[in-house]
Amino acid sequence: MMSSAAERCLRVLHLEDSELDHELTHAQLRRGGLNVSMKRIDSEPEFLRALEHDWDVVVSDYNLPGFSGLVALDLLKASGLAIPFLLLSGEIGEDAAVEAMRNGASDYLLKNNMTRLVPALLRAVEANETRQARALADHELGQSKQRLRELAQHLQTSVEAERAAIAREIHDDVGGSLTALNFDLAWIARHSDSPAVRQRVASALETVAHAIEASQRVMHNLRPAILEQGLVAALQWMSSRFERRTGVACRFRSDCDALALPAGVPLVAYRTAQEALTNITKHSGATQVAIDLTLSAGTLTLEISDNGRGVRSADLAKARSFGIRGLHERASTVGGWVDLSSNGRGTMLILSVPLDAEEAAFDPAADGGRERERDAGSDPSAWGDL
Repeated sequence: MMSSAAERCLRVLHLEDSELDHELTHAQLRRGGLNVSMKRIDSEPEFLRALEHDWDVVVSDYNLPGFSGLVALDLLKASGLAIPFLLLSGEIGEDAAVEAMRNGASDYLLKNNMTRLVPALLRAVEANETRQARALADHELGQSKQRLRELAQHLQTSVEAERAAIAREIHDDVGGSLTALNFDLAWIARHSDSPAVRQRVASALETVAHAIEASQRVMHNLRPAILEQGLVAALQWMSSRFERRTGVACRFRSDCDALALPAGVPLVAYRTAQEALTNITKHSGATQVAIDLTLSAGTLTLEISDNGRGVRSADLAKARSFGIRGLHERASTVGGWVDLSSNGRGTMLILSVPLDAEEAAFDPAADGGRERERDAGSDPSAWGDL
């Protein structure tokens, strides 16, 4: 970097009231092997006008008539321009030099010893170019991360939309056909006197019942219809179903009976709990699970904890640990975040979603007939009357 700076023509803005000192400085730079284009100015208006042009470095005297190097440094900082600033003076005290460096000067030198001028100037230019390159790289990295985040959010939204479409097709086409078939078989059973026919019909009805149950299960996994009853009811049903299916004790608590939440938040919370329970089933070996849903200080918090073997940092760093990463991306679609912690004797996953106070509130009337849905034996994912 320093060699490239030395090879090109450096544009130097020189604040100096003495033409002789300006020529000596220029000569010192040429003797150092630098190709420079220098412009001398000695007043504040000239300095402000000069900042409208591009410069590689500013070299300034400390004291000028009606002006000073420290004032020039402040004006340069106020302009927002990233230009290295060197103080070159015949008289500068240690306190003034320290103040200049604290305010952002790249270096300070004395006119009676300018042997350091060339290396100091090149070092300042190099450091500035390095900072600019790093800032550009950080900006491009930030843009890249933002594009990836937007893509992940778009994919999450697209997946949910596709799931909903498939669930509707299963409900309308497969569900309707299976139900009609069930009615036809029941009609045949009622109007047949043949024991063999009735036996085959009973077997077919059992097969259709299994197909309907499987279709309902697939439809529910694709699009949780229970969410139409509210997030509280959905999590209550999920915890009961998880306990029945796995035999792991699962307790659900909430400090509210019903919530009116912004669009998208219930599905994000539901999928987060679903993913957490799936991971607990596969990996934790837990015997107890707790799910807590709270709304406090305008933030919805969903906490899922277990007493299993915990999660190691190495597990979270695996290249293919997409489940947890997916939870982070899903939470970001509603402005939330996910925290995962483990003490070696269990794991705790917390989803936090800040809510607009006008958009989220307790809604006792939203329960309706929800208590019936919370019964452990009910299945709110069923089609109902078709």
